[in-house]
Amino acid sequence: MQKNLRAGYAGLAWILLLGFVWFCQSDSGAQTTGGATKQAAPTLRRGEVLFNFQRADIQAVVKTISQMTGRNFILDPRVKGKVTIISQKPVSKGAAYQIFVSAIKAQGFTAVSSPGGAVKIVPVAEGKQNANVSQDHTPRGGEQMITHVVVIQHGLATQMVPLLRPLMAPTSQLSAYTPANALIMTDYANNVRRLLLIIGDIDQPVSSEVTVIALEHASALDIADLIGRLSATAAGPARVAGQQTAARAAIGSQRLSIVPDLRTNSLLVRTDNPGRLTQLRSLISKLDVPAKASGQTRVVYLKNAEAVPLAEILRGLLVGEARARPTAAAGQAAATGVAATGSLIQADEGTNALIIRAPDAVYNNLRSVIEKLDIPRAQVLVEVLIVDIRTDKLSEIGVQWVGVGSSGDTQAAALTQFPAGQVTLGAVLADPLALAGVAGLTLAILGSETTLPDGSTVRGLSALATALESKGYGTILSTPNILTLDNTEAKIVVAQNVPFVTGSFAQATGTAGTINPFQTIERQDVGLILRVKPQISEGNIIKLEIFQEVSNIDETPVGGATDITTRKRSIETTVAVADGATVVLGGLIDDRFTQNEQRVPGLSRIPFIGALFRNRSKNKQKTSLMVFLRPTIVRMTKDAHRFTADRYDYILGEKRAVDPTPSDILDRFTPGALVRDPAAESDYAEQPAEALEGDGLLGPPGTGVDDYTS
Repeated sequence: MQKNLRAGYAGLAWILLLGFVWFCQSDSGAQTTGGATKQAAPTLRRGEVLFNFQRADIQAVVKTISQMTGRNFILDPRVKGKVTIISQKPVSKGAAYQIFVSAIKAQGFTAVSSPGGAVKIVPVAEGKQNANVSQDHTPRGGEQMITHVVVIQHGLATQMVPLLRPLMAPTSQLSAYTPANALIMTDYANNVRRLLLIIGDIDQPVSSEVTVIALEHASALDIADLIGRLSATAAGPARVAGQQTAARAAIGSQRLSIVPDLRTNSLLVRTDNPGRLTQLRSLISKLDVPAKASGQTRVVYLKNAEAVPLAEILRGLLVGEARARPTAAAGQAAATGVAATGSLIQADEGTNALIIRAPDAVYNNLRSVIEKLDIPRAQVLVEVLIVDIRTDKLSEIGVQWVGVGSSGDTQAAALTQFPAGQVTLGAVLADPLALAGVAGLTLAILGSETTLPDGSTVRGLSALATALESKGYGTILSTPNILTLDNTEAKIVVAQNVPFVTGSFAQATGTAGTINPFQTIERQDVGLILRVKPQISEGNIIKLEIFQEVSNIDETPVGGATDITTRKRSIETTVAVADGATVVLGGLIDDRFTQNEQRVPGLSRIPFIGALFRNRSKNKQKTSLMVFLRPTIVRMTKDAHRFTADRYDYILGEKRAVDPTPSDILDRFTPGALVRDPAAESDYAEQPAEALEGDGLLGPPGTGVDDYTS
């Protein structure tokens, strides 16, 4: 019994084994790799492919399509998912690519061609930004996303947007560019082709007649421009350009085209609504009337502004108006200030006046501009202190001898003293404090007061200069005061005009071959140069554009050079400072090292004891260039008088310190006499804003007449 069961089991096992082998052989005709299944296909023609994907990974599908079509693909990291494509018949490689693009479109992705020839697979939302711009009049179809621009020939682009928007996917883009009357659409190529067919059916010319309206008084260009701007308030801007471009607009739902003819001073009007033409004739008849008497010549005297630059500004306004309405006179306007309105502006520099000939409307506009520009400009007083802060280190080793003797009325002395010009031994014997040195120096950014190294404080730049000079902390290079108008550059130069050799040339002349050498020389300023340009901002904040340079001739040639060598330290910056505050710039360090030796001839060369008759010194000098600036706004005349009195006080004090003898010239004036009583100041100086009110601005000085009319 057991033997029969074993035999049955063995037979069943053989049957199962044979069945498994048969199943494997029948399935060997199909292979699956990465989710892409290639089934046994019929014979394919050249250029055809057959493929099927069942929930295949999109990256594996892209790899297979790349091998089939020979295209290069770039996958965005966000491109992930499964793709299913079922195909029973062979297709061309181009059709296979379009099927692939349609498949990824269903997954929310799109294909965009890049400049290098590769195809980017990106999300649809990003595809709008990277879509290729179609250059073809009618783009080829496909599921790739493109951007196409179509110019509307007869209708209005803005009116087509609401008609075409419902025919596009939510992820697509459609907008109108009014100046060019064009539509910009970003969508799939197939849908763009469909929209272009719809636009072609809608954008058809409207049958209408052209009417000529002759004008007697008004300018055809002005009337066309006026109607175009009036119409643009309801349906976008109009366009008027010379004699050939129509002023296009839409009034309500009706189309209107106006072309000005300057030769006949007529308007060419085309509209598809007879009622609209009647309204237009009525409007033109009300505008085509004789203008009021105008064009008088007026003289405007300026109180603060300069006539020549102001005339250029006003001419620029007229030229801008002429360019906004192009005519043959635009070139003449740019050269002479005569615009299409017949306006003329000339400046008389001698009397600082403007001569204006213009229609009343233009003159009133110009007068308004003049009143706003012809105002008193504030000034800025910049007090500057330029100083070299010194830190000297002296190392001196030597021996000095002194001996004094007397015999009767005769006295004799012998001594050695190093270095020359220093404190004498006699002075040291008389007062040991003569060897006391000066302590080191430390400076900081200035506030309202400045603290010196010895603990004392000073206020203001003048006091600081005195402290620096008297206590030996540095060398004052210059203390200039610059008073300049707001937004106007001022410059101070205290320098030597030094010649520099820029080139040399030698040429043989004559039959004897005589050498005629010559050099080219350029002169440059070497010394102190300071340029300051202040600009007053809101809140009495002063912006200073500063350039400061200190240069000198270096007596020691560098590298064996034979020409002139200069040492230069400069600062160029822009800072913002409050009115009356002090700012310090600098830190430009210059190091100099010198070593000297003094000796007694003969004795100093004796071995061993010769050192008793020598003196060696090493001096390291470090200077740091510092620039202190304090700008102060000067708005009123009395402020200028106060600063003048302060400078007068300084000069008088310096003179009396040197020569106390009274001066017939300087002592004749007192500082108080230079400062006027504020009550005596004119209302114009006290209240510059109110002085601009009324017609007095235009009258000549002292006449009270508003203007002169020819």
